[in-house]
Amino acid sequence: MTGTRDHGGNLDAAISRHGGSREGWIDLSTGINPVPYPIPNLPDGVWSALPDANEQSALERAARAHWTIPEDAALLAAPGASALIAKLPGLRPAGRVHIPAPTYNEHAAAFAAHGWAKSDKAPDARVIVHPNNPTGHWYTRSDLTAPFTVIDESFADVAPDRSLIGNAERPGIVVIKSFGKFWGLAGLRLGFAIGPPDLIGPLATMLGPWPVSGPALRIGTVALADDEWSKSTRTRLNEDAARLDALMGRAGARCMGGTSLFRLYDVTDAGAWQERLARHHVWTRIFPWSDSLIRLGLPAPGDWARLEAAI
Repeated sequence: MTGTRDHGGNLDAAISRHGGSREGWIDLSTGINPVPYPIPNLPDGVWSALPDANEQSALERAARAHWTIPEDAALLAAPGASALIAKLPGLRPAGRVHIPAPTYNEHAAAFAAHGWAKSDKAPDARVIVHPNNPTGHWYTRSDLTAPFTVIDESFADVAPDRSLIGNAERPGIVVIKSFGKFWGLAGLRLGFAIGPPDLIGPLATMLGPWPVSGPALRIGTVALADDEWSKSTRTRLNEDAARLDALMGRAGARCMGGTSLFRLYDVTDAGAWQERLARHHVWTRIFPWSDSLIRLGLPAPGDWARLEAAI
């Protein structure tokens, strides 16, 4: 099994080809919220001391309350969802894994690195990205059939009522949560794994002590408890996603799916579209498995006029 590790966010490649500075580009190649959670003031001590156990407990309480995590499920805070994805296949002996495609390719790469073989025939493990990236497909409880199931909910905070977190206490299930997407703080490197203790315990051992920085503990705790910000952000994201659909539709693109953090369009010639927008210093995401699909994240409030001119 192989995993082709192409990603959005590769703005350096666009700059090297089309020039300009990072600050002068509109990067729509990721699905990161362009209006991030406002960073609270932090005491100087969080930068000079090792992360505090009480602050870690406070973050875990905030996460349990925000996501309504089942009482019997264990929770682990980690330095980003990617760190968890890389280690999760090591929780079980290598076997057959089913990863419905197309989807986020780091899962295939991680399972391959641990010796797993890709198969949809009686798999020992299954990975579902919920909602899927880039199609936006949502799964259901009936899809949780493999003995070991990873549910990647990196984008699920746009619609918490559709989360499968209620299954996190079931044997063999691990749910991944990303802080960087919905809260727009990808550089903070904060993610979570939720599941039965017999899986989360070994995962914690793999990560070692102090996996999350003190600043990330503080910021994550405040942000997860800010329900008003979360509600207003979902409203804005839905409105902006509809605005982007209308803008792209007028240019002849056909919406094929996505979430309120990113949209997937059929534009017939995705490479030509990406190149044309790049000449205006707007960077987008295309895929090696499709000539016609392009994915756009949402622009920041001040970037709409530039995007409209480029399209």
